Amino acid sequence: MRREELVRYLDELLEAARFRDYCPNGLQVEGAGEVARIVAGVTACQALIDAAVERGADTLLVHHGWFWRGEDGRVTGFRKARMRTLLAHDINLVAYHLPLDAHPELGNNARLAELLGWRAEGRFGEQDIGWVGRPAAPQTLAELERRVAGALRRTPLTIGDPARRIERLAWCSGGAQGYFEQAVALGVDAFLSGEISEQTVHLARESGVAYLSAGHHATERLGVQALAGHLAAKFGLDCEFVDIDNPV
Repeated sequence: MRREELVRYLDELLEAARFRDYCPNGLQVEGAGEVARIVAGVTACQALIDAAVERGADTLLVHHGWFWRGEDGRVTGFRKARMRTLLAHDINLVAYHLPLDAHPELGNNARLAELLGWRAEGRFGEQDIGWVGRPAAPQTLAELERRVAGALRRTPLTIGDPARRIERLAWCSGGAQGYFEQAVALGVDAFLSGEISEQTVHLARESGVAYLSAGHHATERLGVQALAGHLAAKFGLDCEFVDIDNPV
């Protein structure tokens, strides 16, 4: 498959043009013109790049790419090392950030709902990134925490009364603790995201709405993994998800 065909397909599938993002979506570093073997992962770190090299990949597909707004744009130090490895092996870097959070079927939040058995009822937050809905059945916060821990293979940091009844909840993968106040205003019983801040604890205690911080990496493995599986099924591409563990 030609690189341009792949990127054009992904841009359209994920509606990349409609998002105001913090980084460029789509092709970030140009490599081989023909795409046959894709390594997918959460973040384009050196370890994932090295894994792509070891597997003979021509394309690296990630959720967290490069060239973030506000970061130093000079290619020195670790940035030089990462770039040098990609260019030396003619590997494309393709990244989708907010488009991969928001997609209704393949996105991180959609896959979280599928994995945890939640029924989505609506969206909220900037560009409708956050989701709101209900668990399959009412449960206590302690029961919800155990289910999340088992599904994501990580025990969340939970703020709230373990006995609280959870009937309605909101969620947003990654670093979405800034959406917590909006979730509280929706009248939910709990909010799950990937990260937590100092002030989040106080809002949870004062509002009575439980907060689960389930890991930025853990909550964002699902979308890029689903996207790689979709590409393999649709185009017959050799796609492998490589999980570079991250405790955050």
